[in-house]
Parts: sequence; C-alpha cells; structure tokens
Amino acid sequence: MNAEITASLEGVSLTYHEPGSETRAVEGLDLAVKKGELLSIVGPSGCGKTTVLKLLTGLSAPTRGRVRVLGTEPEKALPRIGYMLQRDELLEWRTIEKNVLLGLEIRGELTGETRKKALELLKKYGLGEFAGRRPSQLSGGMRQRAALVRTLAFSPELLLLDEPFSALDYQTRLILEDEVRGIIKQGGYTAVLVTHDISEAIAMGDRVAVFSARPAHVKREFCVDISGSALERRGKPGFSELFDLIWKELKTDEPGA
Repeated sequence: MNAEITASLEGVSLTYHEPGSETRAVEGLDLAVKKGELLSIVGPSGCGKTTVLKLLTGLSAPTRGRVRVLGTEPEKALPRIGYMLQRDELLEWRTIEKNVLLGLEIRGELTGETRKKALELLKKYGLGEFAGRRPSQLSGGMRQRAALVRTLAFSPELLLLDEPFSALDYQTRLILEDEVRGIIKQGGYTAVLVTHDISEAIAMGDRVAVFSARPAHVKREFCVDISGSALERRGKPGFSELFDLIWKELKTDEPGA
C-alpha cells in the first residue's frame, strides 16, 4: 500500500444476513484516507457511514473486497486506532483524570511516561484544573474534550470520529468543531469524520466524500480548498457554493428526486 495512504477500502461490499432476509449495507465502495488528512463522510441517514468505520476497525468484515489500515488488516491495526463516539461515555465514578487514563489502563500501557503525557494533554486542552472533577461537574463540551484527550492519550495513528458533536447544542458544536479540527491538524493526526451535517463536514474536513443511499458507494468527492479554522471557513467565499454542491448530490438520493 502506498506509504501516503493510511487506510483504504477497495471494491468493498458488505451484506448483513438475517433469517429470511439480507441487507446490502455497502456495495463496490472505493475510498482512501491519506496520511495527515481529515476526511469527512456525509450521506443519507442509514446509508452505511458508520458501517465504514466498523470495517476500518475490523468490527465488521467485508463480504467482498479488501480493507487495509496502516499497511495491514484492520484487526492487527486496531491498537493504533482511536475511536470517538457520539457520546463521551465517561464513567461518573471516576475523576476526569482517571477517565482519561482508562484506555491506557485497559491496554496495559499506563506508565509514568504515558500518565505524564495524558495529564499534559489535559492541561494543553484547557482541562488541567478539572482533572479531579467528576464528569457530571463538566459541561457537555468539556466532557467531549476529555473524551478526545482519552482517545489521544495512547497516540493513535488513525482517528475515527462517529458524529462526536451530535449530542451537543449548536453553539457548543461550533466551538468543539473548531477546537477538534485544530487539535487534529496541529497534531498531524489522520482522521475520518462521519456526520449528517454538511456544514460540519466542510468546516472540519480537508476532503468530503458523499455516500449514496444504501447500499453505500462514493457518489462524489470534494476537496475543501478553504483556508482557516473551522469557524473561519464557515464565513469564507466558496463555503456556501460547496454546501450547495454537496446538498444537490444528497438530494438526488431522496425518494421522488
């Protein structure tokens, strides 16, 4: 695999079989994630966007085609993949510091050095003074930031973001989009963002892949040639035009379109 490609799906199809029926989730999907880029994925509801993340982690296996992550099979690459969910999943009986360290504990990688790095990340992203607090004592945005630090604590080489801001209010979403894109780009991480929000996809992504209705395939890809932070991008020339182009691609998959 090309050294500049972090992950790829080549001719991937996935069919879920149930007693008496089958569901084609993905069919003939070709997609590559370049090293150091943030790829946004948008598509109709239920089209298979999250299924792609499961394929990249090895939680689902393709019926046909090949999935490669970090030069190997997804299962072998899993320890080097970070997954950020829609909800923060912080444990109330643990402090923020101990929540952030949880992944390292589970992996058996909690050492003085990794602990120090995790606490430095907490401070760097504005949570140092809240390390001893419980999750319920933090705002939704701060909790998601803590969840991101927990994910970054073990230095993943690929970040998968599954609608990580969907449970937040609009203002907090804008702030977190800006912060998370900054963290990802400054840290040189490679990331895949799944979202229903076209504006979010453009504001955060270097590239946007538009999925078809199920069974999913890539209808079209758009490069986001707009400079600035996520917030700055929203007000710059080209943003509205790109939004309209992506919206038209999605509209053609609606019933009666």
